[in-house]
Amino acid sequence: MMDSTAPTPGFADPVQDSQRAFRGLLDAIARPGTVVRLDAPQTTPAPLSRAAAAVLLTLVDFETPLWLDAAAATPAVLAWTRFHCGAPIVAAPAAARFALVTDAARMPALDVFDPGQDAYPDRSATLLIEVAGLRAGDGLRLTGPGIEHDARLAVAGLPDGFVDAWGDNRALFPCGVDIFLTAGDLVAALPRTTRLEG
Repeated sequence: MMDSTAPTPGFADPVQDSQRAFRGLLDAIARPGTVVRLDAPQTTPAPLSRAAAAVLLTLVDFETPLWLDAAAATPAVLAWTRFHCGAPIVAAPAAARFALVTDAARMPALDVFDPGQDAYPDRSATLLIEVAGLRAGDGLRLTGPGIEHDARLAVAGLPDGFVDAWGDNRALFPCGVDIFLTAGDLVAALPRTTRLEG
């Protein structure tokens, strides 16, 4: 008999699937505005999307302090994350290297997360934000490294004022947070170097 409290499975083939997901995440962050479909677990604990689960399985491990918003911090997600990633869960956003936001409308301000330091900008936080939808080709205008002229990305479900807050984050360069947006099995990246207009 199957234990109903056991975490749902992660990748079917942990080595091959995580390598494919890593390649997809590299494509997304190298070309902001690109929407990438990830090979992802077939089942995940709610409210975790398949893409968010793939990102966690690929980038988070026992050395990655993880913060979860209130909507994500369900017993099932906590158990799944601890079992598959081994990540220490932190209570304060500022202590996280990775943050999972599943209720974007109520997400904390970007400036509560660690932007890194001038000497170690790579130690900043990466945010994983679940949104209602992602579509390339229209919506927000993106410019910056990795984009030849401009790119368009429609994002459903970002909080009011996000574009202005992103501008403040970008002004911190070389510090600042980076973001992966996920919806279903789709992911798009907003590296701190990307300018947003909307």
